[in-house]
Amino acid sequence: MAGERPADMPAPVLVRLPPHLVVLFPGAARQVALPAASVAELVDGLDALWPGMRERICDETPAIRRHINIFVDGRRARLSTPLPPGADVFVITAISGG
Repeated sequence: MAGERPADMPAPVLVRLPPHLVVLFPGAARQVALPAASVAELVDGLDALWPGMRERICDETPAIRRHINIFVDGRRARLSTPLPPGADVFVITAISGG
């Protein structure tokens, strides 16, 4: 049927990106729905839409950069964190100052 997901495709999750990150990628949206079963898959999906975003979110180890936090349904997440269908994901940049 039209509109159905293939059985092997993860359900979409809603990702909310910070303005500081979005301005670096012309055409990037503050909110995007992506199919992903884990935070790592989500980062891959963001990078597929906006090449270079992975390097802004992850370091070379790979892990989420120290100045970035990702929350899944209100809980801090890692790249290995699974994403339940329909999860609400926030990518937040740390603000520092003195």
